[in-house]
Parts: sequence; structure tokens; C-alpha cells
Amino acid sequence: MRAADIAEPYPVVSLDTSARDAARMIGRDRLPGLVVTGRDGRPAAILPASEVVRFMVPDYVQDDPALAGVLGEVPLERITARLTHATVADLMAARSVELAVVKADDTVVELAATMARLRSPLCAIVAGNRIVGVVTAARLLELVCGDDL
Repeated sequence: MRAADIAEPYPVVSLDTSARDAARMIGRDRLPGLVVTGRDGRPAAILPASEVVRFMVPDYVQDDPALAGVLGEVPLERITARLTHATVADLMAARSVELAVVKADDTVVELAATMARLRSPLCAIVAGNRIVGVVTAARLLELVCGDDL
């Protein structure tokens, strides 16, 4: 079985996409992340949902989590505003992670090895420069476990 055989259509965003729009897509569809394309349309990165959550938390609170209890409840409007004024490129700025991508004719084992090595919740499947779909960790586990899930 090849990666393309289990790839599914999946939302793709560009570096210029609003961070809020990306967060909305992840939340609405309960996605583990998104594929990000560069200006040339080629896959550039995987944006895990956890990275969007990380962006919502100020750096000083990440450095000292005890501050979260002292600050009290932050209004959702402030978090939304932070996302509204940022782009996917801003979300990716602090990351320098290798892109989880495999070729359409790679095996499922090669796909799983790439996802495991990069600890990525999803992997873009490409044929040449074109994205043919995505495989999520959930889809891979569904395939491996079958009806046992």
C-alpha cells in the first residue's frame, strides 16, 4: 500500500492566511493541524494545532506557568485580537521544524516513520510539486487497527 492510497483531501493554508482563520479551521473541523504552503504553492510546513494554542499564551506565561493563576481569566477578546492581527507566518516564526511530507508512491511504513521521527500529527503527500492529500495520525491508526477501534 502506498501513501497516496490512504491520502485524503485536507485544508491547506498559505503563510499569508490570517492566524484567526487558521485557528477557526482547526477548531471547527477538530483538525490536528494544517498544511501550510509557500508562495509557490508547494508544502512549506505543518502547523500543529498545539502551535496555535502556544501562540495564544504570552511568552512570559510560558516561561513561568505559575503566572497563569495570578493573572486571572484573560478575556477571550484579547486572545481573538492576537490571532486576528497575526498571520500563519507569525505562528510559524518561532518554529524551525522539518516538514512532514512524503512522496505519493512511498510506502505506509515510510509514511509512519516520517510522522514518528518528526512527531507530526499529519503528513502531506505529494506527487511532484502538487499536494495530493494528507494522512493524519488518526487515519493511519484507523488503517492499522481496522474495526478494532
